[in-house]
Amino acid sequence: MSTIAEFSVPGVPHTLVSAYPQDAPVPRKGDIAVNRTPYGKPQGVPLPGSEKPGYSAIYRNAHHPEALIDTIHPTILTLYDGFANSVRNHADANCLGHREYVPEYKTWSPYIWESFGRVAERRTDFGSGLLKLARDVAGVQKKDKFGVAIFSPNRPEWVITDLALHAYNLYGVTLYDSLGPDASEYILNLTEAPILVASLNNIPEILTVKHNLPHLKVIISMDELESPIDTPGNTRRSLLKTWTEVQKVALYSFSEVERIGRDALAPHNPPGPTDIMTINFTSGTTGAPKGVVLTHATAIAGMTSALLHIETAPKRNDVLLSYLPLAHIYERISLCQAISFGAAYGFLHGSVLELIDDIKTLRPTVFISVPRLLNRIEEALRAKTINAPGLAGKISRRALKAKLDDMEHGGTGQIALWDVLWSRKIRKNAGFDRLVTAVSGSAPISDPTLQFLRAAFACNMIQGYGLTESFAIGLVGEPDDKKPGHCGPPVVGVEVRLKDVPEMNYLSTDKPFPRGELLLRGPIVFREYYKEPKKTAEAIDEEGWFRTGDVAKIDELGRVSIIDRVKNFFKLAQGEYIAPEQIENIYLAGCDLVSQVFVHGDSVQTFLVGILGINPDTFAPFASKLLNRNISPSDLHELVSAAGERTVREAVLRDLDRVGKNANLQGYERVKNTVLKIDPFNFDNDLLTPSLKCKRPQSVRYYRDDIDKMYAEGELIKNGNGSIKAML
Repeated sequence: MSTIAEFSVPGVPHTLVSAYPQDAPVPRKGDIAVNRTPYGKPQGVPLPGSEKPGYSAIYRNAHHPEALIDTIHPTILTLYDGFANSVRNHADANCLGHREYVPEYKTWSPYIWESFGRVAERRTDFGSGLLKLARDVAGVQKKDKFGVAIFSPNRPEWVITDLALHAYNLYGVTLYDSLGPDASEYILNLTEAPILVASLNNIPEILTVKHNLPHLKVIISMDELESPIDTPGNTRRSLLKTWTEVQKVALYSFSEVERIGRDALAPHNPPGPTDIMTINFTSGTTGAPKGVVLTHATAIAGMTSALLHIETAPKRNDVLLSYLPLAHIYERISLCQAISFGAAYGFLHGSVLELIDDIKTLRPTVFISVPRLLNRIEEALRAKTINAPGLAGKISRRALKAKLDDMEHGGTGQIALWDVLWSRKIRKNAGFDRLVTAVSGSAPISDPTLQFLRAAFACNMIQGYGLTESFAIGLVGEPDDKKPGHCGPPVVGVEVRLKDVPEMNYLSTDKPFPRGELLLRGPIVFREYYKEPKKTAEAIDEEGWFRTGDVAKIDELGRVSIIDRVKNFFKLAQGEYIAPEQIENIYLAGCDLVSQVFVHGDSVQTFLVGILGINPDTFAPFASKLLNRNISPSDLHELVSAAGERTVREAVLRDLDRVGKNANLQGYERVKNTVLKIDPFNFDNDLLTPSLKCKRPQSVRYYRDDIDKMYAEGELIKNGNGSIKAML
């Protein structure tokens, strides 16, 4: 480690620390030594004497307890520096890749790549054009620093825009496809962004509210506004012309701005570590989105923590698939690594439904994902392997058992015989034959899913934890730790502690492990909520600790598990407090009939009800046996019909009750009535955030009729003889 400069994080004086010293060369990605702890040894350690009343000890990563690490190398202090490192060392390597539609074959092309050198040129061209439009058209003063809004699915132009902002010390303001016009209007007005860079399909949404956006002067379409096959007066530009003229906003295409920039090249104005890199808006489940201010120092610290904890391809450049929204910080940390260390970054060509085709074409070495998708991958693989008939199923079950037994006893689950006979075929068929590491984040993943995928893909499969406010990182499981049920130790860029939550009976003095609200402090933590000092003060205390709102426990090896939410509880009529997320996670981990669980209790009622999303692959044979008729997992009508049968609902509830009892849930914590649906929480009904978390208040309103009907129907299953003692 190398100490290189005085620096500060919120509320805490801090000396900037680098993983590699000044006189060492910048390491190549495959040469970075990932933290590895021998099986059974501490991964996180408490700092002696750091306990105080109401709080646990402060924990740091066991590999670097003496200091928090800010950067991988003293020469990389901003993302501008990171990209310069890649251009310098990998100018001709693949940087950004996309697929184009080939009409004559009605299919999509292989990946078409632009090199780091070419992307660097386009970055400068576009950035220069952006500056000229800001001064000449938007009326921004020369010395003013401003934000540029980006509203688009992932694509090369998104990244080139971001890189251009780095080069000229500007910052991005991210908009989500699922936000809706009201939230987009709120964000654009709050940030006063004069320029919007958007995909063509998103421009009409902004134009519908442009009359309420006085600061927005320029819209840049990532798509071309003219085409060789267009007829006069029927171009995209001409169709939008009247609208943009009425709204008094100038319209340009991305390529036009690049041409303007080439004719007026501007010297770079690189940012410093404390300069804003992005204002990233949280995908909150209630209220208006909060603008999380993230600096270049925050981004570099987050990226460095990822580099030192997530193993990637040795002795070659990584290949990553970009399909999670870049407007969400979880995908952004992958982009930071890619552009700073020479990785090839390929984009999804269409909807997530076509993801598998992109995986097979790109063959990524690292796969960043979320539980909702990994659950579906697991379902498909189980159907083709361990649930398959005949010899194939028998071999698969034997292979899986051997691998799980190995992991149970501290092994990696990678057994040469079964890797060759079983996992190799699975990896190849899925497009993961080059996969080194897969990461699950954004929400908890069930232990059985994590272990199954580790076994099937014979690779590192780790769970992480992070928030927008911590640049998507904070905790990461170690590659050699195959014990499920936790998110790993704190990464090298943060320290953690727990704060008592007495109203929920979570205390730092609990045995066997301390429990409480998880607090984070360090260089990965955000600076502030944009223009919201009161909310910032509520979130970050005077010592620099950020209150995550998540309840956690820390085990004997310093590994952290998220077990609840601080404010996410309610009281039933008999006075018992309920923590619904904890119950939902228990059901999801133990019952393979369901893929989505929503637990609710009205304060005037004495029992819980649930909205459950069925897993068609497992639910279909289950219901077929109960109803004595053949139900196909692909027959939507039959699935819906079966899901409505009281016999089926009762049977699913009995299975959930079994899971609840095994997890020591009290009677009042177990669901007593339920409705079964197909994909009840999704983007179309606006009940999921972009990070795939359930919007709880909105879900209650959306399913109020179902909830009322369940309470009118009463309990479908009883505890014991129905006595008060049995109910409690």
